[in-house]
Amino acid sequence: MLAVVREIRKVQPRAKIEFWTDKKYYKNARKLCVENGVDLRIRKVAAGKLRRYTNFTFLMYLQHFDVILKNIIDIFKNIGGLFQSFFRLMLDRPDVIFFKGGFVCLPVGQAAKILRIPYVIHDSDASPGLTNRLLARKATKIATGMPLEYYSYPADKAEWTGIPISENFKPVSTAKQRSLKKELGFNPDELLLVVTGGSLGAEHINIAIREVLPSLLKFTSVMLVAGRERYPEMIDLKEFEKWENGKLASNFRMVEFSGEMWKLFGAADIVVSRAGASTMTELSSMAKAVVMVPNEKLPGYHQVKNARAYEKANAAIVVEDNIMHEDPEKLLAAIRKLAKNEELRDELSKNLRSFIKDNAAENLANTVISVARDK
Repeated sequence: MLAVVREIRKVQPRAKIEFWTDKKYYKNARKLCVENGVDLRIRKVAAGKLRRYTNFTFLMYLQHFDVILKNIIDIFKNIGGLFQSFFRLMLDRPDVIFFKGGFVCLPVGQAAKILRIPYVIHDSDASPGLTNRLLARKATKIATGMPLEYYSYPADKAEWTGIPISENFKPVSTAKQRSLKKELGFNPDELLLVVTGGSLGAEHINIAIREVLPSLLKFTSVMLVAGRERYPEMIDLKEFEKWENGKLASNFRMVEFSGEMWKLFGAADIVVSRAGASTMTELSSMAKAVVMVPNEKLPGYHQVKNARAYEKANAAIVVEDNIMHEDPEKLLAAIRKLAKNEELRDELSKNLRSFIKDNAAENLANTVISVARDK
């Protein structure tokens, strides 16, 4: 989002831009703006999400009354957010609204529809979320993170703009990759596997790695990003991480999280990851060989659909989460297959790179500006 704001201000330096978010994310939003040097007014708006779990039956929902209660409460939050947004938008009358997706956009989008304010929505995943599906019909423009063939949006509205990511995520040379391996403490002459489940961590991926780690270390170095929430559960793996005189003396290292994931991805020969849109865009931009383990429990199966799109294009190897959880050897086999076959790694990385749309932030900014000008 901040990358798009920067691009808009290159073209329209005096543009008045506000970022609306829910109460929970408000502090994080302020922190991000300060850390990135972006002067932006941030406002809270009431909003709530609909909790849907793909593995829940109707009976299971009845057994988890707390889920039902939270959904009921959040319905009223959305109603309040609708009125709040309506009066704000009626007073300010913005030229255009940009929706990045997520439940916060729903009450604002409904108010924008009533007031006939033009808006642009952006879909990062191959499977549109509930909010974007509800807002798409009245959207002036629909920007997509993946090629248009993966969506059913009207051709006259849809545009493949890509997903904005940090400019640090770009292909690295062999020399740069070796340098990054050294910086992380690894032998630059050995293959490096980077495993990540995202900033919070992925329990099933971590468990699988724990089971197969001794076998992995026989043919590759391993960097495990355990995640902020899951790191304490994995602390026993520190026995595989040896240090001597301040230098890594083993071919395993585990961290909670890194604020410089581009360095880890740049150093990697193989990456094991979830199939979230932003992470896959970063890996696509860096042209990496990836084993995807999509989270099948998320609403709409969007990670599964993302992964299948990459798998169909021969751009990644996919290991289903439930299969991996039952048999971690399946993950080990996929990693070993890539480790032994450099040609396959090159083929997958090349095909994955084809999913990237360069200048995504600029593309999105131009789309938003064009809608505002055509108002």
